[in-house]
Amino acid sequence: MTHIRRNIFKASFFLGLMLFLFGCSSYNDMIASYYKQISAGNYAEAAKELDKNKLLKKPRNKLLFLMERGKASHLEGDYESSNRYFNEADQLLEKGMGGVMDAMVGTLVNPMTQRYKGEDFEKFMIHYYKALNYVYLNKTEDAIVEARRITLQSQEQGDKFNDKDSRYSKDAFSLMLQGLIYEYDGDINNAFIANRNAAEVYLKSENQTYYGTKMSDELKQSVLRMADLNGFTAELERFEGLFGIKYQRGPAPDGGELIFFWENGLVPVKQQEELFFSLVKGNDGDLFFTNLGGTVIIPFDHSASDGNFSLSGVESLRATYPKYVAQAPYYSSATLSNGAQSLSFEKAEDINELAFKTLDQRFVKEMSKVLTRLAVKKSAEYVLKESSKGTGKNGKDDALLKGLGIGMQLYSLFSEKADTRNWQSLPANINYTRIPLQKGNNIITLNLKSASGSEESRTIEITGTGKLQFYNYSTLR
Repeated sequence: MTHIRRNIFKASFFLGLMLFLFGCSSYNDMIASYYKQISAGNYAEAAKELDKNKLLKKPRNKLLFLMERGKASHLEGDYESSNRYFNEADQLLEKGMGGVMDAMVGTLVNPMTQRYKGEDFEKFMIHYYKALNYVYLNKTEDAIVEARRITLQSQEQGDKFNDKDSRYSKDAFSLMLQGLIYEYDGDINNAFIANRNAAEVYLKSENQTYYGTKMSDELKQSVLRMADLNGFTAELERFEGLFGIKYQRGPAPDGGELIFFWENGLVPVKQQEELFFSLVKGNDGDLFFTNLGGTVIIPFDHSASDGNFSLSGVESLRATYPKYVAQAPYYSSATLSNGAQSLSFEKAEDINELAFKTLDQRFVKEMSKVLTRLAVKKSAEYVLKESSKGTGKNGKDDALLKGLGIGMQLYSLFSEKADTRNWQSLPANINYTRIPLQKGNNIITLNLKSASGSEESRTIEITGTGKLQFYNYSTLR
């Protein structure tokens, strides 16, 4: 029996060691070569790095691969290809990515081995890039379909959190984008509705600021302009009162206008954080987890236990959880000039803030599952070790049971790992401005200022057609 116990110990040790070595690296570490190329602006090379990355080719990471590949193709200017990847990502999300087996793998090993299901804000960003791709491809009808799908995504998000103001139940930026796309199509009625919906998200928020983004003057003007164009006098007066602005109707620029999105910085990366908890029975007999200082209380998740759970052997627990680490953007501000006037940008979406806050919002629920899973494992280890005592030959400990207990303990210790995956080529924030165009050729200059004070500029040429146009520019440093 001794050799059986030894073999079990060896197998557990080596399996655990492999998991531990794998677990020392975060997702960001394992895909660093791709992000290095993205940050340097070498998008073609970045796409090549993606195509040969074995980690992202695993079925559990397919959604991540499709989102990253869609973004890399968008940055390359290959909008057809970009939307093929994003459409496939969309289809994966629509089919659903959970399942019993996937949940079982996560329970037995760790969340990193489950299928990546995407952050909620990442799902909205798929619509943003798809809509822009369709506009750049002159596929207006498809862009409108994408705008309508923002409504469906918003309803799904609202249902998920019962439209609670305390949760990320809406995405104001997507609603605003929806309004711009309807305006681009000349559908001023739906443009007004979408802009009004976006504005109401901000108006319900403290200081009219939603997840780090204050309601922009551009959005206020869009609401008023669309209300005026539709002849909605009562709505115009209502929003003039809410915004404290008297709307002034002005002449439309001959060449139309350009909506310029400046995508700056990179989203925060996830790293693993270790946390220590104790399992305690309260005065009412219910179980809960608490940290050393007693400042965090997390309920025991009874749905993750079979009802025969014993507190014996469960004194302290080491848990892992992802934490975001912000990446300071290289550029701190920018202006946009058409030669006649220079305009500042306003923030439209703060993905950095969204990432931190949405992770915090689900901490208790997710940590309850993690800690309960660990407690159940530890209880099982204890039962195996206790069962081995005196149950073997000649009253000695049962070597097989004891070996299994030790093996399970090592496996649990080494396999525990937080899920550090996220769509990391997204910008930290998206800023925008609306600049008038003259008929014919326009030289548009983006003036960038770094945190150290150095200045750079980029120039693009836009042909004024009298219509609304879009342009997005990324500085992913």
